[in-house]
Parts: sequence; C-alpha cells; structure tokens
Amino acid sequence: MIYKSYMLYNFRSIPQIQNLPNDLIEAIEIVGSVLPFKTNNYIIENLIDWENVPNDPIFTLTFPQKDMLRKHHYEKIKKIVKSGASKSEIKVVADEIRRELNPHPAGQLDHNVPQMDGEKIFGMQHKYRETVLFFPVQGQTCHAYCTFCFRWPQFVGMAELKFASQQAEHLVEYISKNETVTDVLFTGGDPLIMKTKILEAYIHPLLKSKVKNLQHIRIGTKALAYWPFRFLTDDDAEDLLKLFVDVKNAGIHLAFMAHFNHPVELKHSAVKEAIEKILGTGAVIRTQSPVLKHINDSPLVWAEMLKKQVKLGCVPYYMFVARNTGADHYFSIPLVDVWKLFRESYQLVSGICRTVRGPSMSCLPGKMQILGVNEIGSEKVFTLRFIQGRHPDWVAKSFFAKFDDRATWYTDLKPAFGEEKFFFTDELNHILNPKEVEEDLE
Repeated sequence: MIYKSYMLYNFRSIPQIQNLPNDLIEAIEIVGSVLPFKTNNYIIENLIDWENVPNDPIFTLTFPQKDMLRKHHYEKIKKIVKSGASKSEIKVVADEIRRELNPHPAGQLDHNVPQMDGEKIFGMQHKYRETVLFFPVQGQTCHAYCTFCFRWPQFVGMAELKFASQQAEHLVEYISKNETVTDVLFTGGDPLIMKTKILEAYIHPLLKSKVKNLQHIRIGTKALAYWPFRFLTDDDAEDLLKLFVDVKNAGIHLAFMAHFNHPVELKHSAVKEAIEKILGTGAVIRTQSPVLKHINDSPLVWAEMLKKQVKLGCVPYYMFVARNTGADHYFSIPLVDVWKLFRESYQLVSGICRTVRGPSMSCLPGKMQILGVNEIGSEKVFTLRFIQGRHPDWVAKSFFAKFDDRATWYTDLKPAFGEEKFFFTDELNHILNPKEVEEDLE
C-alpha cells in the first residue's frame, strides 16, 4: 500500500468525507484548528466503519469532533475561523486556548527535564530513576494523531511546548554519568515515523558505547496500529528489522511499546504479519492504552483486545486512566468506573492475559494504581499504590484516599481518615521545589 496522509488543509479530499453531514465536517475544521489532526489512507480504508460514523470508535480516535473542545472554546475558535481571518490570526487564538488545556501534564516541562554539568538537556525527560525518555527531533510527528493524545503539544507548532533533541552524544554521555539508568525510551511523536538510517544514528551510538548500566531500549510507537507496512513493505522495512536484531546482538533487550486502543486495530492481516516480523528479531512487544469514553470504555472491548494481543504474541502491559490534558473532559470517566472496568475485564480473561497493570494514572508524583474501593471502619476509600514514583522509596507503597464517585484524576482525591496530606506530599514538594522548602525551614 502506498502511504497517503491527510491533515487539516486537505482533509476535505478524503472521499468518505463527502458523505458526512455538514456539521461534522465543520467540527473537524474548527476543532482541528486547535487540536492536531492527521490521518492516513490505511486508517480510512481499513479501520473506520463509515456506516457507523460518527459513533465508530476509530473515527472518534482519529477525527476531531465538536465536543472535544469545551463550548466556550469551540465558539471562540469558530468565530475567528468563520470570520475569514488569516492563518496567523487563527493561530493566535488557537494558542490562547491551547495554553488553557494543560498542555504539559505531570510536570513534564517544568520538572522532568534533566541536567548535565549544570545545563538542562532539552529533548530528554528523566522522571523515574531507571528510565530516561528521549525525543528525537525527526520523530515528533506520527502516522496519525490520536484525539486523546497527551503529547498533542508536540504537533501544534508551539515551540515553547515541544520536546525534541538531535544530540545522540548527549544521550550516551548522560546515561554513562547516571549509573542508575537502565532503560532508554525513544518516544515522540512516534520514533518509527523516521527513516531507519535516522533511527540508527541514535541507537547505534548507544550500542557501540557499551555503557554497562544500559540494559533495555524501548520504542514507544503506534505504527503497528496505524501503519503496519512500516515493517513489511516500506523501502527500509528490512533495515528496521535488522536494527532490532542489532540491539539484541549487542546484549540489550528491545521492548517494543505498542499502543492499541481498540480490537479493530488488530484485525488486519498486515498487523499480524508485522507482529511476527518484530518478534522474530528477538524483541518483546508490550501493549498499552488508556480507558477512553466513546472508544473502549467497555470490559467486553478490553477483554477482546487483551485476548487478541496475547494470541498474537504480545504482552499486555498497562491500562491507563486518560490524562488530564487536551480533550480529557471528552474521554475521561470517573476513577471508580475505570476500576470497575479493569476488574470486570480481568475476570473475563485467563491468567495469561493478566499481565496488564492498572488502572494507572501517570501523574505528577508517579504512576498511581487504583487497587480498589474498600470499607475501612466507617469510611469508604480508594486504595492506591505507586507502581513508579519520583522517589524510588514510594514504589509499591499503598495509601488511601476518600472515596469520590466524581473524581477523574488524582488531584480530585483527598486523604482518607482525616489526614491533612498524603504520605508523599512533603517529599514531593521538596523534590519539585527544593529551594522553597529550604527557605520555609530556615
């Protein structure tokens, strides 16, 4: 299949769009002026059931829709778009709205950027002790944009909100100087949007450096779902698979972090063939997705997805809570409902599928897992624990929050049993604002 992409400027040329009601077409144009829009012919021809639009889950996953902006934001951008304003004038208004959508949740821009020799290294994040995230500049786009994506600021042309790096040598040096780092995660965007030669320029220096503490290389990608031909018929597909073999031969474990949000993304024969090719290199494919209203907020959908993934040789890894950014009001469901969905999904699958962890919130303190809802004494509480934490000592520690059936994120939760703060609050404040804490103690 020959790749063809569609963005806001040419989406009206998609043949199936011509049959949609005018209000849906208008919404794509209006919301797409704020939130990024990109899709491709594989998705349009193979994954979307156009007879079920606008309710089709993959259409919702890839096409902006009116309610993805709050009403006042929608009316604000619609007014300027319909006025005949220039692109630059529309961008000014769009950027104003974007800054109100929590563009960098969980402290990504302020607290995750590492330093080396007193200088910040932009294009990298180091939140957890063992894992460094690297954002290759050529990988800051995707084969298509997910409408829920928490990395949407990478794609909207706001340089101050974007992570990107071209400096492979900084990555090698940083890992060499930080012996607790065992994992590098290439992310974006999507690193597999890059040509193999470019990806090699980042990965081969890591392999040649023979940094003793580096044990795992991860690649976060949606390519299996959105363009499986990347591993089959693209002109450098064989070179890409050889690169995966190079990682294996260097004694490094390659973890392929695949994003699948709905079972439909696993149905095409090209996906199955691509998975076989990747597994044949010695890589392990781990899968993850948030729970998303309108797309996969059903235990039956999740159970089907987990079963298909395992049958194809993948390892279910994470069920996430939708992050509090962008169109989160459209996709989020209450934490108690996410937990119920996880529990019911778990009950519908065999033990081999139960490697999936969750529901997990990737939030400012770390990855918090909702273990359940319990009655302790006379109080109804959420039981939570850290899967990952900004401080390693928090990992696997449980704690309790007051039950709140409307809470959709950890910031909505309050400590249980009359406590003023969670056990990690003071230490988190010290990690994030060490100077302020020291001044308060003086």
